[in-house]
Amino acid sequence: MLGSLVFLHTPALGSLPLSSSKPARNKQHLAIQKPIGVTSGSQKFLGHQTFLFAPRISIYRKVQDSSTISVLVTDDSSTMTSTEEDTDDIGILGSDPGLEKYKDHFKYRVRKFAEQKALFEKYERGLEEFAQGYLKFGLNREEGGVMYREWAPAAQEAQLIGDFNGWNGANHNMEKNQFGVWSIKVPDSGGNPAIPHNSRVKFRFKHGNGVWVDRIPAWIKYATVDPASFGAPYDGIYWDPPSSERYQFKYPRPPKPKSPRIYEAHVGMSSSEPRINSYREFADDVLPRIRANNYNTVQLMAVMEHSYYASFGYHVTNFFAVSSRSGTPEDLKYLIDKAHSLGLRVLMDVVHSHASNNVTDGLNGFDVGQNSQESYFHTGDRGYHKLWDSRLFNYANWEVLRFLLSNLRWWLEEFKFDGFRFDGVTSMLYHHHGVNMAFTGNYDEYFSEATDVDAVLYLMLANSLIHNILPDATVIAEDVSGMPGLGRPVFEGGIGFEYRLAMAIPDKWIDYLKNKNDEDWSMKEISWSLTNRRYTEKCISYAESHDQAIVGDKTMAFLLMDKEMYSGMSCLTDASPTIDRGIALHKMIHFITMALGGEGYLNFMGNEFGHPEWIDFPREGNGWSYEKCRRQWDLVELEHLRYKFMNAFDRAMNLLDDKFLFLASTKQIVSSTNEEDKVIVFERGDLVFVFNFHPENTYDGYKVGCDLPGKYRVALDSDASEFGGHGRVGHDADHFTSPEGIPGVPETNFNNRPNSFKVLSPPRTCVVYYRVEEKEEENNDINLVSANETLTADAGAKQKESAYVEVHDIDTNPSNV
Repeated sequence: MLGSLVFLHTPALGSLPLSSSKPARNKQHLAIQKPIGVTSGSQKFLGHQTFLFAPRISIYRKVQDSSTISVLVTDDSSTMTSTEEDTDDIGILGSDPGLEKYKDHFKYRVRKFAEQKALFEKYERGLEEFAQGYLKFGLNREEGGVMYREWAPAAQEAQLIGDFNGWNGANHNMEKNQFGVWSIKVPDSGGNPAIPHNSRVKFRFKHGNGVWVDRIPAWIKYATVDPASFGAPYDGIYWDPPSSERYQFKYPRPPKPKSPRIYEAHVGMSSSEPRINSYREFADDVLPRIRANNYNTVQLMAVMEHSYYASFGYHVTNFFAVSSRSGTPEDLKYLIDKAHSLGLRVLMDVVHSHASNNVTDGLNGFDVGQNSQESYFHTGDRGYHKLWDSRLFNYANWEVLRFLLSNLRWWLEEFKFDGFRFDGVTSMLYHHHGVNMAFTGNYDEYFSEATDVDAVLYLMLANSLIHNILPDATVIAEDVSGMPGLGRPVFEGGIGFEYRLAMAIPDKWIDYLKNKNDEDWSMKEISWSLTNRRYTEKCISYAESHDQAIVGDKTMAFLLMDKEMYSGMSCLTDASPTIDRGIALHKMIHFITMALGGEGYLNFMGNEFGHPEWIDFPREGNGWSYEKCRRQWDLVELEHLRYKFMNAFDRAMNLLDDKFLFLASTKQIVSSTNEEDKVIVFERGDLVFVFNFHPENTYDGYKVGCDLPGKYRVALDSDASEFGGHGRVGHDADHFTSPEGIPGVPETNFNNRPNSFKVLSPPRTCVVYYRVEEKEEENNDINLVSANETLTADAGAKQKESAYVEVHDIDTNPSNV
């Protein structure tokens, strides 16, 4: 068996048509021994990976096939014939011959995917219709009243209660159909809805032992809690605002960028004051900052309702509800529309890998000890994540598929999100959840009985649905295992994600900063770690994210400068050696990660300017304080503080990609990793990057290899004074190339490059050079990226447009090697 791929339920609605913690999770990712392909004039991305991963746990148990639908699949010879034909040609095998050994695994999951889609067509009018469950389940306005449906097969009796009936459900008993769905229609009263908008509701049901319990409806679209009552339970809210109060979107989705430059943000902790920020305040105050720094995408954390604030939004209680701490559903729509007006796409951090263990407020409250066939979750150990203290979904269950797939469509269509970052994908992919699992790169680790094919199939269905609804959606997987095919299209036999997070990179930097002297840094290992990714599968690189900012850990700036950040950041005095080193390496680490680590880039809110201190959510241990659960934006606004330099460089490196599109280029050539000089030289597109990590040595006339002959000038210089540097590199110098060796014979070239030019390379600096076209001669500074260009008052929404106007006559389409 390759996995327990069994569908345990027939469709709940039958032929009824549908109308058109993180702190708690203790993530500890490590990546070591990653082989690197450095160039000989050709691009080389290796698939072999070695990982150590130790965060998550569950025990695998085989699920017995007792499904009526499974029998239908087996008996449907026409379906079997067509799906067998579909698996004859699996495209992913052509891109990696090493996968041929696992062809049967791929055929199995591709066949199951086709069979499941056929079942959706047969019973639910297709995948897209199936994923509109929110139009029928939960509370929905229908002609003459409010209709409420809830899947709760374990319930013996059920009632709808709330403010509208004084919390007495005697007159609102619900009826149960053969699929375990309870329903009731509450008729209007006197021409008005009997259940008023913004009123409280709950689902009351009696389970097998005769006990009645009250739960928030599973499909509730808004939930709130009384802030004045400590530890009070949440209430479901019937959300159906009148047209005058319903937010109307005004702006279209921005075009999909060639490469995402992602700003990871948490709305609640985005205020400069020690309190929870609102969606509207974030939209008005923070979004312009993000746009001014030349990001093109915002990734929002903690959107789905979670009763425990300190879970960072990863212990979800109400999957269809926006987090009420920051406002209403209409407020979130305002935020997304405002982002779109600024040219920013918005991704949602979606959590379908597990659910909160909270019984009172969450989906877990529907589990009253029934079997897995009648629950959202697996039973026993397989349904509980010991490390996260949370529940694990049964992805083989028909109604779980309806719930989760509909959840994705809900956020895309109701709120106009532009895609998702799927959390905890490694935990989903394997029955062992990646806990204490050392992924050595042996493909047997990815394709075996340890693979949870139920979850793989769900992710294939999810990605297929997302791209059917929104073809330009951006979908990212948080996976540390490196499973082959995760980032390839479903039609090729892949799982369908567009990107995976390059999760090993920040761990490598943390290891270096904590455990190595600067003199011991290995240029080969740094380059190796940044370039080791699967050919044809794209990555989002990042030097640090929210994980590194959690209480008990340190941000990169704090690792570099520690307590001197409190006393040494004033420009009114000379920088100490610690501050000088810290700012220099902060710029270099983030930039080389962006330039060499993937096909997209991510930064967590505040890290762009070296935000000090960790994040500590209000909790009993800190006296429920918000003091360290905010962002000190004033640090970057004060002219006399050095935080502005790191922020300006962040703007500049994003603008460099806006101008040259180097992240989208498949031309990535590392020509030199000199351990003695501590210098890394590489090309991305037709830009030449020179990183000098040596703590002391300046190299004058340092020869660097390049592809194209001609004249080169500085495009970006981390040592420029506007970035807090020492201004040692001249920006008006022309660097002319010299031919190296015999054309077309790489072994005779300099570092396997056919041309070279000489540069000045000061210690702890990175300088980028671009090739000057003859038609650019009239304006020598057209491509020099500086703080002046990114710090102007109108550098916000119009920055992207102006950047492209400046380079309209420049060849920004690098040729492949």
